[in-house]
This record gives sequence, structure tokens and C-alpha cells, in this order.
Amino acid sequence: MLTELAGPFIFGLSAFTLILAATQMLAIGRLVSEDHVPVWTAIALFLWYLPGEIVMIIPMALLLGTLLAVQRLSGESEINAMKTSGITFMRIIAPLLFAGFVVSLLMYALQEGVVPFANDQVSQIENAAINHTSEFNRDLTVFAPLPGGGRQVSIATAYDPGSQALLHVTLIQYDRAGAPTQIVFADEAEFTADQWVLHNASAYRFNADGTTISQPDVTEEEVDLGENPTDIVKRISHDDPQEMSRAQIASIVATGQLTETELRKYVTVFEQKLSQPFACFVFVLIAIPFGLRSARGGGRGFIGFGLAVLIVFVYYIVMTVFSYISEAYISLAALWAWMPNLVFTAVGVVRVRHAAAV
Repeated sequence: MLTELAGPFIFGLSAFTLILAATQMLAIGRLVSEDHVPVWTAIALFLWYLPGEIVMIIPMALLLGTLLAVQRLSGESEINAMKTSGITFMRIIAPLLFAGFVVSLLMYALQEGVVPFANDQVSQIENAAINHTSEFNRDLTVFAPLPGGGRQVSIATAYDPGSQALLHVTLIQYDRAGAPTQIVFADEAEFTADQWVLHNASAYRFNADGTTISQPDVTEEEVDLGENPTDIVKRISHDDPQEMSRAQIASIVATGQLTETELRKYVTVFEQKLSQPFACFVFVLIAIPFGLRSARGGGRGFIGFGLAVLIVFVYYIVMTVFSYISEAYISLAALWAWMPNLVFTAVGVVRVRHAAAV
């Protein structure tokens, strides 16, 4: 069964990859011809785009592969032959379901480990070779709690992605009562060795007795701003959380820097990123009975491709609907994120049970 699945799966993976790659190649070609981006830079950009595309392609390829494999086995009566020899239907399809579950786990690992790194590389290449300037030349504000109470507000006028530095920084610390205890002005804050370092700073500390202590020429001072450069870039640029890992999304949500609308979006995507990889298993489950049925009508390849497109289309419509519901009722975001899988799993189980009884 796994051998039978391998061929159509590889075919689907290749076909869908070529379709999406062709679109990317056209965009890359325009960068070379119109924006005069070096060819090797354009090639690197194209290669770093691929992991994100493959995450979208694998579920569709597995769905198509399962449909075609089951269609062939059913159309040539091999499934009936196995059932006649005493093998139950559930035992026949068990390897396919197992493959769907394993691919789901691999998808999750790829989504969390490889895709965010690839997306970061894409952003760096675009900023360095295409935009040439920072996209964040506007006020940057970061809020962070202080040990023992109080809070810290850091304000910068620009961010330089090349040196990972915030420019023209003002840092204000408040006590629990909201009274300012220190103000620091610095030319820049550079991120090195997992720590922010203020350069050419002037510090003013306010004592409880009303006196002020000034340090006008502080060459360097280490501070904790509450966010690292990656978090700042992604939050300020309103990057799509779909391009981040769950860990990155959680760290940004934990900073408390998001607006209410952004928070709803980030929490929804955070939950969806756990459920979406298991669409691979759900697609295999629902493709098996559809493959058995479509095999009776002939034209297996055409019907299989059409069914794959239709099932994916309906699945993503259902997922989009529940995404809007999740953003509206964020307290149940985890439930809404799993609802497309639960709905399609229910349909698949009913149809598989019916097919097993025939």
C-alpha cells in the first residue's frame, strides 16, 4: 500500500511544486530585469521561498496521491482480492492512515523549524539587496515590565536591519506608582550577544527626595528592552504570523505590544499552526472512500485531480470561516482551529465505515 502511494504522491508533489515555482520564477525574473537584483541573489531568494511553498503543497500532494492510489487498486479489483483473502478493509487502509499521521508530524517539524528560518532569510535578502533601506523609519515603542514592579518604555525613531540597531533611543523607567525613576537618551541601541547595548548615552535618575543624578557621557550601557530584533521587526512591520513559528508568535504575544485586533489574529494563527499539519492525516482519511467511489466512473487521473482540488477548496473555505469565528470568540480559539479537521474527520469516518461494510 505504501509503495502504491509513493508514486502518485511524488507526482503530485512535483506537479504542485512546479506550478507554484513557475509563479515565483516570474516574480524573481521581474526583480532581475526591473530592480536589477543580482542573479545569484534572486536565485537565493527563490530557494528560500521554497520551504514555505512546500508546506502548502504536501497536504495537497498527499491527498492526490491517496486518491490515485486507491482508485487504481479499486479499479483493478485488488482491494476486493485482498478482502476476499480475509484481510479486513481497515487493515488494508491502515498503512495509508499511518503514512498520513507520520507526514503530519513531519509537516509540523518543517513548519516550526525550517520555514520561519527561511522566511527570516527572505526578509534579510529583500531588505539588503532589494529595498536597500529600512522599512521601519518611524517611531518604535517597546513596553516591558521591570523586576519588582513598574515598567519600562523604550522609544526609537528608526531601526537599521543591517546592524540590528535602534536609532535615537529614549528609555523611560517608571515605578509601581507610575512615577518616572530614570530617563536615558542614546544615539543607538545595538543588539549583540543576546543583549542590547546603548551607545553614547545620557542618563538621568530621579530620587525619591526630588534630587536628580545625571550621567551625561555614558559610552556603553547594557539594558533589557524586552524584545529582540526579530520580535521588533515582525511586530512593527505587521508581518504575517503565518510566516512565524508558534514559539515566535507566543513570544510576541507575551510582550503585550499587540493591539486587540493583532492579538486576536496572532492567537488564532498560533492555534491553527498546531492543527493545520494534521490536515495531511484528515486528507488521507477522506480521500480513501472518495477514491473507491470515483474508481467506478473511469478517467481515474482526471477525476482524481478534480476531486483533490475540490476537497482542498472546500477544506480551506471551512478553515477560513472558522478563522473568522476564532478571531471573534478568541477564548475558544483552540476549538475553532481544530473544527475543520474534526468536521472532515467525521465525514471521513462515516464514509470509511460505509465502505468497509460494502
